[in-house]
Amino acid sequence: MSALVEAIGLTKTFGDREFRIGPKRASVRAVDGVSFQILAGETLAMVGESGCGKSTLGRLLLQLLPASEGRVMFEGRELTALPKKELRLLRQRMQMVFQDPFGSLSPRRTVAEIIAEPMEVFGLVRSRAERRERVAELLEKVGLSAAYMDRRPRQFSGGQRQRIGIARAISVDPAFIVADEPVSALDVSVQAQIINLMQDLQEQRGFSFLFIAHDLAVVRHIADRVAVMYLGRIVEIGPKPLIYGAPQHPYTEALLSAAPHPDPERRPARIVLTGDVPSPTRTPSGCAFHMRCPIAQEVCSTERPALVEVAPGQSAACHFARPRPLTEGRR
Repeated sequence: MSALVEAIGLTKTFGDREFRIGPKRASVRAVDGVSFQILAGETLAMVGESGCGKSTLGRLLLQLLPASEGRVMFEGRELTALPKKELRLLRQRMQMVFQDPFGSLSPRRTVAEIIAEPMEVFGLVRSRAERRERVAELLEKVGLSAAYMDRRPRQFSGGQRQRIGIARAISVDPAFIVADEPVSALDVSVQAQIINLMQDLQEQRGFSFLFIAHDLAVVRHIADRVAVMYLGRIVEIGPKPLIYGAPQHPYTEALLSAAPHPDPERRPARIVLTGDVPSPTRTPSGCAFHMRCPIAQEVCSTERPALVEVAPGQSAACHFARPRPLTEGRR
């Protein structure tokens, strides 16, 4: 099956104007040579610690930020080479659900205006009556009453606001949605509702997700495949059962050991990483994780490991990655 979305050597460097440290200027490579694919109808979860480059990567895929190097392919077309007019037309096929349900909705607009705006931009509604009918359908689709359409965002809870954001994203029937930590600002009980809603909508409409998160318990419920990022690089990627049951990178193992487990007796031993995350302005040589890695050896500090396949569909960037049996406790 061909890829719907493909990143090829994608890099983003924020340079002199963005960062200044003391009297000197510094640059930050937020995304560093990332390559991966997302298939039609698939959910790829991107996980990692805060500041590893996940959100920047999502914005690069949608061309909300220009790439410093590399290419983004969408439905066989290179987005990074398209003129602005052609890219604007393709934006109907690519949408985003933002992390903050309080800051991503205009407080001055009604719910109807917020949800209808993308449809009006792309000429999908022709009259006020049609607009209100479509908005009513979308509100019902995301579990809200059509009677809410004339209210403003301040009159809703965080979970309700995120539902409005999802309704806005699906209003133009996209093929691809970047969901940037869409439940991290919500209560745990509301998180489950939003995750279930997104899965139901995906099943009905068939779009693909890049689901950005740092909570591996949440990712476990929604992802088909999982990619793990560290300091702007993907260090492991593969099908969910293999990532959770047979992780190949020490950083992946550490993240999994910190995730809550419903059965304490089957929970893997906690791996506590020592040291701090290196500064993105001074990335270590070799493997970027070697200063915190419990199995690091001399080669790790001098040679950068390539992301290579270690099992069918599973790749890891570690000198010591080896295929291993699935761990029952992590399935």
